[in-house]
Amino acid sequence: MTYLTFKSLHILSMVLLFGVGLGSAFYKWMADRSHDQGHIHSTNRTVVFADWLFTTPTVLLQPVTGAALVVLSGIPLSTGWLLASIVLYLVAGACWVPVVVLQIRMRELSRHAVERGTDLPALYWHYARIWFWLGVPAFLSMIMIVCLMVYKPVWSFL
Repeated sequence: MTYLTFKSLHILSMVLLFGVGLGSAFYKWMADRSHDQGHIHSTNRTVVFADWLFTTPTVLLQPVTGAALVVLSGIPLSTGWLLASIVLYLVAGACWVPVVVLQIRMRELSRHAVERGTDLPALYWHYARIWFWLGVPAFLSMIMIVCLMVYKPVWSFL
């Protein structure tokens, strides 16, 4: 595969990762705000499915295509913008893993509430708050990564 092929895959998977993540977060947040349990459950199911279908493959593809680009371009891993991008990707990933767990738990809590015709438990809303606040550093990290990859700033620390 050529450099341009890896670069295209890297950019396309980044667009999917960022777009699906932001879209899923927005629709889940809006569903939660509606307090409509059927809508909340349906959205939770879709968000979990979207994570498995789109986010997981792109999360795996990003480092593979990124590593190929580094090797093919000869950029040292110690390059400031690249090192910062890797650290930010790890920050986003450290937020994403618990978010996935929370989404699965919220899906199940919302399913039980719909099946039983009861209100969502306080635990659901506790998870929703944690889910939201984990999304903030993940989202900001992704924005910063895109900016670093586009601008490739040269930093001098001396």
